[in-house]
Amino acid sequence: MSDNLNNSKIGRNQLVSNEGLYYVCYQLSKRGWNAMPTSRNARGIDVLIYNREGTKMHTIQVKALSDRSPAPFGSKLDNLIAEYVFIVNNLSKEPNLYIMDTQTARGLIHEGEKNGKKSYWFQPNDYEKFKDNWSIIGES
Repeated sequence: MSDNLNNSKIGRNQLVSNEGLYYVCYQLSKRGWNAMPTSRNARGIDVLIYNREGTKMHTIQVKALSDRSPAPFGSKLDNLIAEYVFIVNNLSKEPNLYIMDTQTARGLIHEGEKNGKKSYWFQPNDYEKFKDNWSIIGES
């Protein structure tokens, strides 16, 4: 990797996103799910999971953070189309995983506006209520 990419904020954010995505896939696999990351350009869905028999399938959006901070959702929420939202934080030390359905997440996401531009984010105090909430996706 070039030094420019490695030292840039964009390059670091891409690495954190990848770390979080594969950490979530690892955790799902440990629980018996087949986890398939989507193309990094796929709109709104980061992971497709299905059970061994192929009778249960779910879609997941992953938000990855290097530490305990708000999870950004960008300037519009129309990309929030997966069934579940997984937030993984503290990736630089010992990761924590927070799991909720998208409808619940939508109700807790904050909206702000600065210089005429909207932004959406999830505060740690809101998403931390869902730590290791594996029961929401059910058994594989």
